Amino acid sequence: MQFIDLKTPYAALKPQIDAAIQRVLDHGQYILGPEVAELEAALAQRAGVPHCITVASGTEALLIALMALGIGPGDEVITTPFSFAATAEVVVLAGATPVFVDVEPDTGLIDVAQVEAAVTPRTRAIMPVSLYGQVADMDALQAVADRHGLAVVEDAAQSFGARYRGRPSTGLSTFGATSFFPSKPLGCYGDGGALFTADAALAQAAREIRVHGQSARYHHTRVGVGGRMDTLQCAIVLAKLARFDWERERRAERAARYDALLAGSAARPMAVRGGRDSAWAQYTVRVADRPAVQAALQAEGIPTAVHYPRALHQQPAYERFAPARGCPVAERLAGEVLCLPFSADLTETDQDRVAAALRALPGA
Repeated sequence: MQFIDLKTPYAALKPQIDAAIQRVLDHGQYILGPEVAELEAALAQRAGVPHCITVASGTEALLIALMALGIGPGDEVITTPFSFAATAEVVVLAGATPVFVDVEPDTGLIDVAQVEAAVTPRTRAIMPVSLYGQVADMDALQAVADRHGLAVVEDAAQSFGARYRGRPSTGLSTFGATSFFPSKPLGCYGDGGALFTADAALAQAAREIRVHGQSARYHHTRVGVGGRMDTLQCAIVLAKLARFDWERERRAERAARYDALLAGSAARPMAVRGGRDSAWAQYTVRVADRPAVQAALQAEGIPTAVHYPRALHQQPAYERFAPARGCPVAERLAGEVLCLPFSADLTETDQDRVAAALRALPGA
């Protein structure tokens, strides 16, 4: 059994993907070729915003967003400690300070009720993470941001395709940033990412930053990075869009089926709030004795993963930013969460095997 099936989607789209790659090889514009602008237009339409800027990775998308906003030394960015390291990493790389706010116990999303108390005169932005594919309470976060004149940057690395009150993830805030890492809901075959915004000036800044701050060749108007997404990767994502809506629906169906199969077991699925859906980047449960559960599943040939085993403020690189009282909910979740085999092409037979193994555990 595979944890994530990346081979079946390629097999389903092999003629289209191979043809897309061949077109790039034929025209030879490997950097900022025509597929880049074509993909940006298609993604912007899906996000419901006028501007999409493809970049080298989801991490680069977050960093470029902070740079475009002018965030740097002396500034603070409020964010969650229950995420991949890139969320805090980019804040530190920009020269700013990450301010960690605890998360909700049933979703793992940033606890909006605690955000406003973390705002100081140095706060410049709020960076919520759309965890496991579900968007945080963006309207409530935006209300806090509006009261204090802050930007909101959605770390939507896991949530492209999700919706919040009928509106698409990545199109909900000052900047939305997503990733096309191969295992994401919409993935390429290497690294890639994108930024989304309705602000033309911020979009222009981001476009310049991704090419070393150039507004024209060898005319550097700002400090930038080498942050372009390769034409080949853009071509692959373009081809994969043909199957994306089906995959999104299938992921939701498989998640609902897991919910039903695991009812009454020792595995407690993470909650999805009303008025939202999820892109289902992962299917995650909470368990009381994770090492024992993982060992039992491994003995049955069932792979698992942990996203994430340690809260960011407990990581050696970021512990100096730990809140005085810690983030007890994030710390507890880090010891409980377990991601099960999941993808749009997960078979019902494999799902049944996973559920049977979990229901057979003591305490189920």
